[in-house]
Amino acid sequence: MDILDRLALFSYLDYSAIGLLFMLWLMIGWRIEHPSKKHASVSVLMAEYRREWMRQMVTREPRIYDAAILASLRQGTAFFASASLISIGGVLALIGNTDQLIGIADDLTLDRDPSIVWELKLLVTLFFVTNAFLKFVWSNRLFGYCAVLMSAVPNDITDPRTMPRAMQAAEINITAARGFNRGLRSVYFGLASVAWLAGPIALIGASLITCLVLWRREFASQSRDVLLSGDAHGA
Repeated sequence: MDILDRLALFSYLDYSAIGLLFMLWLMIGWRIEHPSKKHASVSVLMAEYRREWMRQMVTREPRIYDAAILASLRQGTAFFASASLISIGGVLALIGNTDQLIGIADDLTLDRDPSIVWELKLLVTLFFVTNAFLKFVWSNRLFGYCAVLMSAVPNDITDPRTMPRAMQAAEINITAARGFNRGLRSVYFGLASVAWLAGPIALIGASLITCLVLWRREFASQSRDVLLSGDAHGA
C-alpha cells in the first residue's frame, strides 16, 4: 500500500477535522502570547509579576524564599516531562498493538477501519505528547538558567550590575514559563486528538471545546480578574 492509498482511507471530513485541530492549536497559542493591550491574557499578566518578583528579590534578605519558589517551578516541569515521557511510551505501545483498539471499536459499533488508520490517528496524539515533552524539558532547563542568574545578582543594591542581572533572570524566567505553557497546551490538544478515534465529528467537537477552555482560562477566568484587580490597587 503506497502513500496515496493510505491517504485515500481518510475522508474529506477527516482532513477538515485534523486541519481544524492544528489551526486552533496554533491560533490560540499565538493569541495567548500576543493579546491586545486592552485584553491581556493571564500569561502576559503573569509575565509582569515575574519581573516584579525579580525586582523584589534584589532587596530581599535572605533569598531562600526565592530559591524555594524556583525549586517548586522546576519540580512542576520535571513532573510533567516525566508524565509526557510515560505517555509517549504508552502511545508507542498502542501503535504496535492496534488490535485492542479494533476490538474496542467493534464493541462500540464504530466503523472497522484497517490497522493503518488507527496507527496514523495515534501518530497525531504522539506528535502533541512529544511536543509537550520537549517543551517541558526545555522549560526545566531554562528555570535552571534562571537559578544561576539569580545567584549571580549581587547582594549590594547599589552595585550597577544588580538590577540588570535581576532583569535578565526575569526574562529567562518568563521564557521558561512560556515554554511550560506551550507544553500544557500541547497536552490539552493531545487529549483532544484522542477523540479522532471516535471519528472526525468527535475530533471537531473536542478541538472546539479545548480551544474554548483555553480561551476562557486565559481571557475570562477568575484568576485573570484577580490579577487585574491587583494592578488596579497598585495604581
